[in-house]
Amino acid sequence: MTSFLDIVTTLCIGLLIGTEFAVSAFINPILNQLDGRAQAGATRLFAKKLGTAMPFWYSASLLLLIAAAVMHRQQSGSPLLIVASVIWAAVVVLSITVLVPINNRIMRFGGDEFPAEARREHRKWDALHRLRVVALAAAMGCFLVAVHV
Repeated sequence: MTSFLDIVTTLCIGLLIGTEFAVSAFINPILNQLDGRAQAGATRLFAKKLGTAMPFWYSASLLLLIAAAVMHRQQSGSPLLIVASVIWAAVVVLSITVLVPINNRIMRFGGDEFPAEARREHRKWDALHRLRVVALAAAMGCFLVAVHV
């Protein structure tokens, strides 16, 4: 059962981190090159789609990390699993308190243009998002080391 849980957790958090990395490294740089109308529309679409899916995905990932910490509690990697879970939980709190409100403001910008204020919000979100990706990668690193010790 533990091996199955480790595989499911690895897939869940790995795919989430890959998606978040793609947003940071590929999607947002491309969006920033679009004209105002295209950027406004595409950014709103991405914000809505990812804003709908990510809360469930982040929650499932956190629950899987916690389950792994419980299942491996007697093993030498247990402290790293706790660290991974704490990092993930901190990222969830950061996302809910800082990134989601920015995302919601970006989605509310109406019209066919992406005004300067929206561009500023998007740059702020993107900078904070990069920190989130680094933290998530650190959590996954802790998880992987812990389950392979």
